[in-house]
Amino acid sequence: MPVARTMGPRGNGSRHHAGEVTRSAQVKAKQGYRPEVQGLRALAVLMVVTYHVWLGRVSGGVDIFLLISAFLLTLSFVRKVENGRPLRLVSHWLHLFKRLIPAAVVIILGVLAGTWLVIPQSRWPDVLNEAWASLLYRQNWLLADTAVDYYAQDHAGASPLQHFWSLSIQGQVFILWPLIFAAAALVWRLLRRRRDVSYRLVLLVAFTGLFIASLVFSIEQTATNQAYAYFDTRTRLWEFALGSLLALSLPYLKPGKTVRVILGWAGLAAMISCGLVLTVDRSFPGFIALWPTLAAAAIIIAGQSGSRFGVDRVLSSRPLVALGDNSYALYLWHWPILVLALAGTGIEKPNLVQGLAIVAASVVLAVLTTRFVEKPLREWHWPQLRAWRTAVVIVACGALLAGPVAVWQTRLTADEAAAAAQPRELTPGAAALAPENAGKPTPEATVIPAPAAMKNEWADIDGLCTDGNVPTDPLLSGCLQNSRPEHVKKRIVVLGDSHAQQYMAALGPIARDHGWEVVTLLKGNCRFGAESPERDAECNAFNRASAAYVMEHRPDAVFTVASLTHKEAPFETEVPGYVDGIKPFTDAGMDVVGIRDNPRFAVNMPECVQKFGAEAPECNAPLAESLAASSPLDAYRGKVDGLHLMDMSDFICAGGTCPAVVGNVYVYKDDNHLTKTYVQSMIPMFEKRLLAATGWK
Repeated sequence: MPVARTMGPRGNGSRHHAGEVTRSAQVKAKQGYRPEVQGLRALAVLMVVTYHVWLGRVSGGVDIFLLISAFLLTLSFVRKVENGRPLRLVSHWLHLFKRLIPAAVVIILGVLAGTWLVIPQSRWPDVLNEAWASLLYRQNWLLADTAVDYYAQDHAGASPLQHFWSLSIQGQVFILWPLIFAAAALVWRLLRRRRDVSYRLVLLVAFTGLFIASLVFSIEQTATNQAYAYFDTRTRLWEFALGSLLALSLPYLKPGKTVRVILGWAGLAAMISCGLVLTVDRSFPGFIALWPTLAAAAIIIAGQSGSRFGVDRVLSSRPLVALGDNSYALYLWHWPILVLALAGTGIEKPNLVQGLAIVAASVVLAVLTTRFVEKPLREWHWPQLRAWRTAVVIVACGALLAGPVAVWQTRLTADEAAAAAQPRELTPGAAALAPENAGKPTPEATVIPAPAAMKNEWADIDGLCTDGNVPTDPLLSGCLQNSRPEHVKKRIVVLGDSHAQQYMAALGPIARDHGWEVVTLLKGNCRFGAESPERDAECNAFNRASAAYVMEHRPDAVFTVASLTHKEAPFETEVPGYVDGIKPFTDAGMDVVGIRDNPRFAVNMPECVQKFGAEAPECNAPLAESLAASSPLDAYRGKVDGLHLMDMSDFICAGGTCPAVVGNVYVYKDDNHLTKTYVQSMIPMFEKRLLAATGWK
């Protein structure tokens, strides 16, 4: 993302007519004034905004911002050292963050206001956590930690603050890079006593090593764990290092006029085409990110071409340079405006007119933020007199955000505790659908769990597998189990995906009461069955490994989900390869329990309730559009001895609808997973049907 007037000189497009190449401009260029870089920054932010608003793809623009920020930072520090000026790192950091933080705080406060108005309550805790992470420059690590978690991805709508990940990476690098400059200066002074070594050479060696190490790491991590690698600072360091190497090498790169023209236009074409040609959102930031960064490097090397045909005539134009002056605020505003607009209107994707309105609003807010927040604080004389005064400004800005966030979080915690403290008879959940309660009105109460607690509604499993339950196959490294009872009366293995896990909220407590040991082998979005072309290769491999584990350990029973629901017609089908998958178990004398799947919906059910109310038609889907008229489980009956089928759908759907709330309990935590609280309310009915289906005592 672009940086707010932080490092090195920045252009002022109002002083130079577009494309005018004069002796004055060339002199300024030699002194560090590079209007084409400012225009490049503007073009990069336009790419980011355009791709986000209309294309929903990664453009490579952020990678260009990272390169430019390191480029300007390096120019600034090298000039200091070579001119014999002290680095004064603490003053530098204070001055830098005094420029960055105020605008960020204003925008985060604006996002919080928009969140309160249009974002469903169940997402408020995540937004508040991200507000802290954004303020403290650790948003990228927060997103990295959740990106690797399949369940954390299961939510409707994007975070209005997730774009702060790049600002967080930059903030971390803005701490690290000056330390490298200082260390290199120390090494240079030591080496200079013995041999003729330049400061630039020391930096070239340091940044070359960093570039190679980070790029290799980035390629490896992107190939094995792209979701985490995308936000990992370490996988992005090479982009900064490339910017620094460019700054160090630039004085020695002096192409002729013709080469400059070709370089500039080739770089511009490559830069703009990157996101169109490549599916970069699944391959960044590995070697593919060399495309946009090298394209930007070519444009910077082309520099002031001295030709009327050079790309610098376009990039140095007054509109682009002016936009570059506002690029920091524009980057920070465009994403929350987009997310909040879509959340408030219910639109999935803006059309041309709607997108232009979003962009226009973002530009207006960016200009206002730059003019009335960033610029006045940058030019304020009082903090510049003492370092502690600069620190006071930073702390004051942080407190301006920290206060409301802390108060809001405290209120949510109190509401969560109050909802949980209600008498259980006020929140019967599935018990409200029991035959003995038919026709009885549910008492009025606050629906549980509180929206702020929705993130904790995954079924609990005690911990990793231990002792003899530990799998030998690394594919099954996520093996979990409940606490082993002193005398194990029955051993059960749960196979499948998150829809199998959700029933651990009932099976786990029942197992503890009966002295059963339960082991779970689960993979997100991977229903258990024999190998099938309808599953991806990873899921098929996981299911093979799971089946081998069962055949090796020979538990008494295997628990599975035996049907597969869909958001659109057909709303429920058989699980591909289900019978073939379980038959080796039953042939070996094991029981197999197959439970019917629960519905999936086109909307996030708790958010629907928070927006429209529990009785709204939008939150009470027709049964005919949720489950098959005839249960797919019926097709399995009589085919496999030892298969025991369970159907709990009458405690999920009733009266021809599948509601979002039953007995003052949210049935779903999102658009397809049952809440832990609701499954726990099903325990008596679940236990009764499990024992009846299997004949277990």
